[in-house]
Formats: sequence, C-alpha cells, structure tokens
Amino acid sequence: MSPTDPPTATLKDASPARLFLALWPTPALDARLGGYRRQCLWPKSAIPVRTDRLHLTLHFIGAVDHWRLGEVAAGLRVEVEPFELILRRAAIWPNGVAVLQTAETPAALHRLHARLGDALRALDLPVEKRTFRPHLTLARRALGATLPSVTPPLRWPVADYRLVASTLGAGGGYRLVKRYA
Repeated sequence: MSPTDPPTATLKDASPARLFLALWPTPALDARLGGYRRQCLWPKSAIPVRTDRLHLTLHFIGAVDHWRLGEVAAGLRVEVEPFELILRRAAIWPNGVAVLQTAETPAALHRLHARLGDALRALDLPVEKRTFRPHLTLARRALGATLPSVTPPLRWPVADYRLVASTLGAGGGYRLVKRYA
C-alpha cells in the first residue's frame, strides 16, 4: 500500500478482514525515515519494516467479517484535528522491536485515539486495554541494533487517518479500506 493516497481496496475474499486504524507518513517524511533507517546498524536477525508499510497504529481491530466492512468503515468516521507529531526518540523495546517515538504526545492525538476507541465500542469491536504508546515500528528482532539519535527531529504533519486491512503469509501486505480526513 502506498503511503500517499492509494485507491480504496475491494475486499471480497471469504475470510474475515484483519483490520487496524493508523496514521500514514507523508511522502516527504517517508524519504526522511528512509534516510534515518540507512544510518541504523541492524543485526543479522533484524527484520526492517518496508518503507511503504511504515505507519503508526492507532487501534488494532482484528478479524472482521467482510459483510460488516461498510458498516465498520462508516462507523469509524470521527473528527480529526490536524496536528504535528515530532519523532525524536529512538528505542529498542525489550521484545526486540526498534521504534521511533515522540517525546510528548499531542493532545489532539490522544483525542483522536479516544474518539476512535468510542467508535469501536459503538460498533461492538475490541479496544486495546493497554495504555496507548504511539510509535512507528522500524524493525522487529532488532535486539543489538544501533539506532542513531534523531537529529533533527522528524516532523510529521497529520491531517487524516486510515482503516487498513492486513493480509498474512508470504504475499501479505496492507490494503487501504478507507481514508478519513
């Protein structure tokens, strides 16, 4: 899925759609993220996330029957106030996930996350109970990686969010279901 503005996908296969809500980087940020990742020293075990798949997950929804996609897509439209994320901290979490994080989370991001949580509950869909930790995953299995400091900070203007379907397996990837602005 292109991070710019891919066409809405048609999901007609018989298995449930595996959905999530996310922020997608702008093309300018994609280029800067690519430059940052080239500075990282990855261990052989690391699995870097492809540039076209970099995103910040707002809510993982999980499996949803295809017959519900229209209802779910319509029910997840909430107000989004434009804001800016500033990615300035690189970290490797204890589970080996290399991430970029903000030093401070904008209040508008917390409000968007909360509104989407309310919308998910209204649709009788699951809402993660753990504390929201906004981050952009750079790589998995990255224990031992060397992540340079994020200087200057990476600025991410946000004015929309997306409902995305992920497919598992060797040919897996992401398909845009709906873009909300």
